[in-house]
Amino acid sequence: MECTLYLGGPCQFELRGAILVYAGGTMSGGAFASWHDVESGKAGAPRLGPATPLSTSFLRELSQGLGAMTRPEILPDNVLVRTPDTLVWWRPAQRRKMFFRHDDELGTTSGRVLPQPALVFQASHGVLRIRALVSNIRPSSVTALHVAPYYNVNIEGLVCQGTMRAPDESTVASMAQWEQAFFESEFTHIYGSGHFTRHAGGVAGLWKSLAGKRVFPNHELVPAGETLSEFAEGGQ
Repeated sequence: MECTLYLGGPCQFELRGAILVYAGGTMSGGAFASWHDVESGKAGAPRLGPATPLSTSFLRELSQGLGAMTRPEILPDNVLVRTPDTLVWWRPAQRRKMFFRHDDELGTTSGRVLPQPALVFQASHGVLRIRALVSNIRPSSVTALHVAPYYNVNIEGLVCQGTMRAPDESTVASMAQWEQAFFESEFTHIYGSGHFTRHAGGVAGLWKSLAGKRVFPNHELVPAGETLSEFAEGGQ
């Protein structure tokens, strides 16, 4: 693994302490950690001092120093989950313009406004995942999710981004950018294998049938076999 550290200019660091993590013992799968100040030995070499229990305030200060800090944000109603690395939100059913390759069987449908199901988006570490909803209401943790029946999205909901101009971060301010990047990119291919829709014509047949329609047929959606809670945890 290659790691690069940029300090922004001349800077000198001094070893101050170390965190030791212990696992095993009589606890099944248990673990604990302790902090040790670094002391100078007789020969000048550093050595670890006595163990000190870790406090919540110390860990908070450490995480802030390492940059693991979420900026304060006002969360709109469509945000479902927010962590330092992950954002999950939902979008009610809507109509969006979609683009397909001119040489695909959906080429004649490219550029038309088509009805979309309610969707759940997850952006984490530059990766986008999408699921569909059969009900056009804000989902709860136990809501069963459905496969998003799109080109470029596999059965697990992972989006093949290709040349998609995705945002650099996963923040509330970037939600519209993620959605725009997804819908305004070209839908080019079936990504992986699996059962994407109940429609007899498959994904292509589904979207061809929606030309001129205003409402997405939710009965064509296929269960994904996971709840919103499981979907949110799966992208961590």
